[in-house]
Amino acid sequence: MLKSMNEALDYIEAHLSDEINDKELEKITGTSIYHFRRMFTFLSGITLGEYIRNRKLSNATFDLQHEGMSVTETAFKYGYESVDGFSRAFREWSGISPSEVKKKNMFKAFPKLSFQLTIQGGISMDYRIENKDAFRIVGKKKRIPIQFEGENKEIIKLAKSITPEQREKLHSYANVEPNQVVNASYNFDTERMEEKGGLDHMIGILTTKESGIDEEFDIVEVPALTWAVFSTKGEFPKVMQDTWGKIASEWLPSSDYELVEAPEISFTGDLSDKSNVYSEIWMAVKKKGEI
Repeated sequence: MLKSMNEALDYIEAHLSDEINDKELEKITGTSIYHFRRMFTFLSGITLGEYIRNRKLSNATFDLQHEGMSVTETAFKYGYESVDGFSRAFREWSGISPSEVKKKNMFKAFPKLSFQLTIQGGISMDYRIENKDAFRIVGKKKRIPIQFEGENKEIIKLAKSITPEQREKLHSYANVEPNQVVNASYNFDTERMEEKGGLDHMIGILTTKESGIDEEFDIVEVPALTWAVFSTKGEFPKVMQDTWGKIASEWLPSSDYELVEAPEISFTGDLSDKSNVYSEIWMAVKKKGEI
């Protein structure tokens, strides 16, 4: 996987001044552009769009200073529709306008990335692979802002909005393990890892029931899939959040699996002692190369 990621970076580098084709990136990496973007950001810490923009502006600095190109030539070379748009982006990135570059002796640069696998300790990730039949997630959902660290206040508000009567109804529908309340995240904004935008978050239960569900609840249909189920224990929510990142940055690149677009499901055990909470994270996966 890391080999194909680096090949994708080489392709991007060769096309910074022309079209970067999503289909070509999918062909190189063997995965959808959606999952390539997610994997890229987990590994690099920035979004793919931000990386491409920074590389273009870094190269533009060189062209302005050393190649003697005009601001107009440079703007259109790197795909900007107007000189004003290029100048604004360049100023936000470097702190100076492109026309000032020739007068400066120090410049901002953003080098090309390359990926290497580094496994770091600190979190034990026990996992199992399970094939699950189709099921439904039934509960209450809300569009919330993406947040990487700490407890998301909007999720807390959503949880508090579910009445005891509603919780009782939900528990009566549950007939799929873990047979308890779960959290499910889906419909991520494309640039999710920039910690901007939002996602749909549902608090509910898993069931195969197709009738008798109260209309006050939201329903997400999940097809039959293979799931990688990770179990962790430790400080909540830190250990769980750290595990999410390690799944993508360490486990996926070294495994025989890749992600499938589906809700990401998690649940937690007893929260009375937040320093030692049991959690599970479910990620839908498929063998690499499978259609």
